[in-house]
Amino acid sequence: MKEDNSLYPLKFQPILKEKIWGGTRLKKLFNKQTKSDKIGESWELSGFEGDESIVSNGFLAGNNLTELIEIYMGDLVGDKIFEEFGLTFPLLFKLIDANDDLSIQVHPDDETAAQRHNSLGKTEMWYVIDAEPGGELIVGFKNDCSREEYLKALEEGRVADLLKKVPVSKGDVIYIPAGLVHAIKKGVLVAEIQETSDLTYRIFDYKRTDEHGKERELHTELALDVINFSATKNPKVEYEPKVNAVTTLVSCDYFTTNLLIFNRNIIRNYSSLDSFVVYMCLEGNFILECENHKILVEKGETVLIPASLDEVSLIPQGEVKLLEVYIQ
Repeated sequence: MKEDNSLYPLKFQPILKEKIWGGTRLKKLFNKQTKSDKIGESWELSGFEGDESIVSNGFLAGNNLTELIEIYMGDLVGDKIFEEFGLTFPLLFKLIDANDDLSIQVHPDDETAAQRHNSLGKTEMWYVIDAEPGGELIVGFKNDCSREEYLKALEEGRVADLLKKVPVSKGDVIYIPAGLVHAIKKGVLVAEIQETSDLTYRIFDYKRTDEHGKERELHTELALDVINFSATKNPKVEYEPKVNAVTTLVSCDYFTTNLLIFNRNIIRNYSSLDSFVVYMCLEGNFILECENHKILVEKGETVLIPASLDEVSLIPQGEVKLLEVYIQ
């Protein structure tokens, strides 16, 4: 029998990150393998230099994402995407467990990031997987704010008073373009989809100290030029989830994210799409079938569908909830 060396749906080893604010929910809820009780992030799919995801299934197991792009180019990521980004995988997928408040931060846009850091900027979105009662996110300013007001509040340690605290619950979606001040607060668990960039300007960190008694670095000057000081109106994305149908959550220049909730077989045809597709499975398990390949995808797993695969069948085992992400 001829060996099949064609591309297939790829799973990856999660890259687990210990954080001062991390917890145990990624281990408990999604079976992430770790002894640590301080895991704040699981980088599910990453081409970020030094943190490239490694394939865990099939004959390509052991290869990292950048190596695969080098070999398969447009067949893996899409021709247009390969032309624009080369060996850089343009998106980064994370699960984030905030067992304590994260620092208040802002990200630069592509132009500023390229000038200052030779990097992509960072526009991102959050899908709230779970939130404890009273769980909140910080999203922008309550009211229009001047630079002077902001700097005075920062100096007096009350910048959080100017910011909009948004109560959240399971299923809420927040879109965070570059320049929008934001923070995940204690008790909230999110899936994060973002540009491939680790550029974060930290504005305020509650005067927390590390094990050496040292406060984390703040980036006041860098942040000042990129902050959007306008009031945030309605930070939550409005959508109606449907069962056995596709619901678009966010569609922007950087990514499109859809929600799929299904309890019967679904066929997804991507023949008109010149892009990879990523599934983040948040609830339930399903069988993914395409061409000669059949794989089980379990809750908490992330799968990359190469651009060369035109059609996939999703066969649920009970009800499944997943995020479907691609670039248009």
